[in-house]
Amino acid sequence: MKHPNPKVFYRYSVFALLLAGSILNPLFAQERITLKRATELVIENNLQIKQAQFSEAISEENLSQSKLALYPSLNANTGLNFNFGRSIDPLTNQFINQAITSTSGNVTSNTALFQGFRRMNEISQNKLQLEADKSNTQKVKNDLILAVVTNYLSVLNAQDLLIASQQQLDIANQQLDIEQKFFDVGNKTLADLSQAKSQVATAELNVTNAKNQVDLSFLNLAQLLERDPSVSFEVEKPQIDNISNVNAAYSAVDVFKTASLNFPDIKLAEYRKQVLEKEIDIARGGYFPSLNLQSGFGTRYSNGAFANNSFAAQVKDNFNQFIGFGLTIPIFNGLAAKSNVRRANINFQNAMLSEQLTKNNLNKVINQAVYDLRAAEKRYYSAQTAYESSKEAFNVIQQRYAVGLVNSLDFNQAQTNLNKAQFDQIQARYDLIFRSKVIDYYLGNPITF
Repeated sequence: MKHPNPKVFYRYSVFALLLAGSILNPLFAQERITLKRATELVIENNLQIKQAQFSEAISEENLSQSKLALYPSLNANTGLNFNFGRSIDPLTNQFINQAITSTSGNVTSNTALFQGFRRMNEISQNKLQLEADKSNTQKVKNDLILAVVTNYLSVLNAQDLLIASQQQLDIANQQLDIEQKFFDVGNKTLADLSQAKSQVATAELNVTNAKNQVDLSFLNLAQLLERDPSVSFEVEKPQIDNISNVNAAYSAVDVFKTASLNFPDIKLAEYRKQVLEKEIDIARGGYFPSLNLQSGFGTRYSNGAFANNSFAAQVKDNFNQFIGFGLTIPIFNGLAAKSNVRRANINFQNAMLSEQLTKNNLNKVINQAVYDLRAAEKRYYSAQTAYESSKEAFNVIQQRYAVGLVNSLDFNQAQTNLNKAQFDQIQARYDLIFRSKVIDYYLGNPITF
């Protein structure tokens, strides 16, 4: 029996493993989502956006229908009647005592010549309503994009805090090993060893809390993107380490001026006000007379009269046409027209207040956002300075502790201060980034990194 060459067998085995890995790796690799892809997913999948788009589609249909309402109406109808006993022949108007079968058919048309400009005002109103619904759809999209950015940054923040917590746990474990060795040879007391163990336990708790926060952040982002929470994914970390590029020198007045021209909330309030303003014009149309043009043609047949007349002959002989005008003059209808105008005016005035309230709220929110950005910038640089100082202080104390010049309490306090300073620096960095993106949101700028 011939045995295979071990070298050849080894080469083929390695090749097979590499091939299998290249095939299976994409199947088990987690999807990595960028911020851009996350915003695309929320626009594609979010149900609130779909609801807003349905409302927009209904407004488009209403606008189309109001335009078609300008055209004349055209209808055809027919009827078949069976009369028994003494009855009137519908053709001769004579009493006849026999079963009669009669049929008739006609085509009618009605054209509204004047209705107090109601139809034209309805078209204008539906156009404004469509624009309002489009603004509402954009508003929903913008709000959700900001929510995505918020949750995305929360994930990145939680991940960085987890990394920092794990690094701190490594340092605590290293220090515990040193303390254990010193304790074993009698150079450290049991109190020193207990302090080191306490520091490790605290670091482990911080890691656990950080892991839980990462999981919660991913859950919130997945729910926002309408993803199955059981299907895990990763987020791609953008280049956000260079905080010096963040611009915090914004004027609240300038930001508000730009936002008042482009922000969907303002446009939505303006269009809703204009919709209700048109409602006043529609209601005033009730004061005017309405003039309609009616026209049509028809014919009928009966087997009770002129028995020798065929169906075709009767249809031809009874063919008729008509044209006429209908004028309706409103005199008294329970003051309905006046009440409708008053109601429309009240709704319009309320819409004006709503528009002003929206602008006032936006102005307040923008002023707060600009203030928060400036405060976040100051807090970040203070946290960065505190972190650098704590790191230097810890390095010095660590060196002195190694030669016995500092006790374990002072060492542990320095390590705790460093841990807190690092956490504060990470949170301050992401808070500054988020505050800057909020300003971009109000300016209508794309939210990117």
